[in-house]
Amino acid sequence: MVDICHLYGIAVVFDVVYNHAGGFDGDDSSIYFWDREQTGDNNNSLYFTDQGLAGGLSFALWNSDVRQFLINNAVFLLDEFHIDGFRYDEISALCNLNSGTGWSFCQDLTSTLRFLRPRCIQNAEYWSVNPDVVRPSNQGGAGFDVTQHDGLRIAVRSAIKQASYGASAGVSMTAIAQQLFPPNFGHAWQAVTCVENHDIVKVGTDSRIPVLADASNQRSWYARSRSRVATGLLLTAPGIPQLFMGQEFLEDKQWSENPQNSINLLYWQGLDIGDKTMTDHLRFTQDAIRLRWRLPALRNDSVNPFHCHDQNRVLAFHRWIEGYGDDVVVVVSLNDATYYGYGIGFPRPGVWLEVFNSDVYDNWVNRIVAGNGGAIVVNGSGMHGFQTSCNIVIPANGVVVFAYNPPN
Repeated sequence: MVDICHLYGIAVVFDVVYNHAGGFDGDDSSIYFWDREQTGDNNNSLYFTDQGLAGGLSFALWNSDVRQFLINNAVFLLDEFHIDGFRYDEISALCNLNSGTGWSFCQDLTSTLRFLRPRCIQNAEYWSVNPDVVRPSNQGGAGFDVTQHDGLRIAVRSAIKQASYGASAGVSMTAIAQQLFPPNFGHAWQAVTCVENHDIVKVGTDSRIPVLADASNQRSWYARSRSRVATGLLLTAPGIPQLFMGQEFLEDKQWSENPQNSINLLYWQGLDIGDKTMTDHLRFTQDAIRLRWRLPALRNDSVNPFHCHDQNRVLAFHRWIEGYGDDVVVVVSLNDATYYGYGIGFPRPGVWLEVFNSDVYDNWVNRIVAGNGGAIVVNGSGMHGFQTSCNIVIPANGVVVFAYNPPN
């Protein structure tokens, strides 16, 4: 399967669990019983400590053979399965359960794999977020390339929920602005960002974005438009964006780890029968991903949230490539009404193309789209810390993206 994915240009990352294995339930086939130790006498085990997590026991990382076994497992997956990287489950738990040896194990693991496969991405789940996790091991860090980050997720989800309380409710666009670049990190790409993941929207936890957007009707205009804002922010912000299954086509049900729980299965049938709400949202997500590939500045570190107005529910930020340009301005609104003639600063005068407008995807193609006709001419007075500005149309609960069009 991995080799076939590669033929189609798809990289494959394996999720591995090195923080625990075995179990407490006395199952004789468990790895815990490989050394034939009895339950309750775990301190004598060759492979595990007496510390547990999620129904299993932590590997005895003080044991050099156990450490090497896990490292060899990762090397095996690289060599035999040809995978492109790892997402390591709960490295924070691994370190907490092995307070004397967990961190050094991470350094040995990441250093070994980086030596063997420098292009192998190593993504650590670590809570609370700790920049030292992505610091090089020779500088005392754990040596991972990137880490799961919840800053943008919390800010965006909170804003979507706040907007659902009505036009008079307060919405913190400031919190989003503060998390566009992961605080205390050297590079934005070191943060893997999301607005949904398997821990957050599992049965018994929090809701999916369409439910946060409109708890009374997950297919309403409010749910559709605010969901586009959430995904649009994720895909235009710095960092490595991560989509959760079904997010691309407006899935509103929590997911279940029990495959027999049929009521929580993804609604693929909706796409098959042409459910327009779903197919329109899928088109929106596909085009937003293409936009990120077309505009290199959206994949770069540089970001400047130059206008943030919580009362208006408007946020504007500048993306660019240092020393080169490729300027992009992203304007986001969680206001339920469209703004006409809204003054926004721009980093340079001239023609800016309106390269993306989320409003066009509502009942695609939206014939009453609130937009800027495909381009604007920036020649106004200075505003928002820039030398020039332009009055633009910002669609209600919308995202508009402008790219500078240099003269020939």
